[in-house]
Amino acid sequence: MTKTTIALVAAAVLAGCATDDPNRRAKTGAAIGAVAGAILGHQVDGKSGRYVGAALGALAGGGAGYYMDNQQKEFEQALLEEQRNKQLEIERLRDDTLKLSLDSEVSFDVDQSVIKPAFQPSLDKLADVLIKYDRTVVHVVGHTDSTGSDSHNQALSERRAQSVSRYLEQRGVPYQRLRYEGRGESEPRDSNATAAGRQLNRRVEVFVKPIVEGREQDAYDSPRYGT
Repeated sequence: MTKTTIALVAAAVLAGCATDDPNRRAKTGAAIGAVAGAILGHQVDGKSGRYVGAALGALAGGGAGYYMDNQQKEFEQALLEEQRNKQLEIERLRDDTLKLSLDSEVSFDVDQSVIKPAFQPSLDKLADVLIKYDRTVVHVVGHTDSTGSDSHNQALSERRAQSVSRYLEQRGVPYQRLRYEGRGESEPRDSNATAAGRQLNRRVEVFVKPIVEGREQDAYDSPRYGT
């Protein structure tokens, strides 16, 4: 399979995307990555496959952990103040994915999806690291507490995730690397019976998944806890 073939397949994916879908750009980028990953997954044993994979930014399997180690250190250094102030948490998952949890109390007003100006510098620092470490796919996932209806919470979580994703894109993270989704109140971190628990549940999480040669598709799959 050649680069030309991959480009033609990507063009077909683009042509088939609905133009009125507000998440179209993120979905399109993920779809192209998934197609490329599926194609490259059958080529990694050959010289051509390794070359194409490198051109698309895939990491050799043995180097992914080291790459994500360095990225995690830079996140921790750049966002040290936010961590000290309990505004942001950084966690390493089993598959080398990095999860950054953003406190909605400091990033959004109540029941709103517009990012607070005071939190934008934190997202700027986040974007700077993402731009430097470009062999990753970035999944932005919104969550709410159980206050309000299921449909309202789902919509709010989607809008907040979209706001963060668009902000990162505006700061220079290519949209092909960005995906966003809302999960409403379906994945609480703590009990919704207390104010402290509800505050923990209102959050936006940024999952940074490495693009590993031969397993490119995994980077575009929706993140799950404990992966």
